[in-house]
Amino acid sequence: MATQAPNQPQHNNPLHGFTLQQILELLVEHYGGFAPLAKQIPLKCFSSNPSIKSSLTFLRKTPWARTQVEELFIKLKLYQKS
Repeated sequence: MATQAPNQPQHNNPLHGFTLQQILELLVEHYGGFAPLAKQIPLKCFSSNPSIKSSLTFLRKTPWARTQVEELFIKLKLYQKS
């Protein structure tokens, strides 16, 4: 398995250059709020008193939920619009 130098761009990684906060903010913007996003990814942090800060806290501690958010971001190809 070849390893990539730390400063080389990751052309095949659509998440490269995006923080979790940026990904979440783009998804919330794309769907027009947390309620529509919660219909796509049914997480309590999106449906019960949601905020960017509380959602980030949950997603950073919960790898399976973060994966769902990242997969939706990639599926929607929001990385191409930024």
